[in-house]
Amino acid sequence: IGMFCAKFYYLIALHVPNAFVGVDAKSPQLSFVYYSFVTLTTLGYGDILPVSEFARSAAVGEALLGQLFPAIFIARLVTLQSDVRKH
Repeated sequence: IGMFCAKFYYLIALHVPNAFVGVDAKSPQLSFVYYSFVTLTTLGYGDILPVSEFARSAAVGEALLGQLFPAIFIARLVTLQSDVRKH
C-alpha cells in the first residue's frame, strides 16, 4: 500500500505543480516513499506537506486506509479463529 501511494504521490507531483512542499528535489521518489509510510502510519512529522487539494485528499485517503487495514485484518483473523473453535 505504501509503495503504491508513493508512486501515486509522485504522479500527482508530476502533473500538479507545487502539490507538495518539502520534497527533496534530488530524490523526489525516495521522498515520496518516506512521506507515504509516514502518512500510512499517521505519524505526520510535517516535513513534507500536501498543498494542493488533490494531494491533501490523497493523503487523507491513505491515512484512513492505514487505520482501517489493520483493524479489518485483525477482525478477520479473530473471526477465522472463532470459526475454528466452533468446529
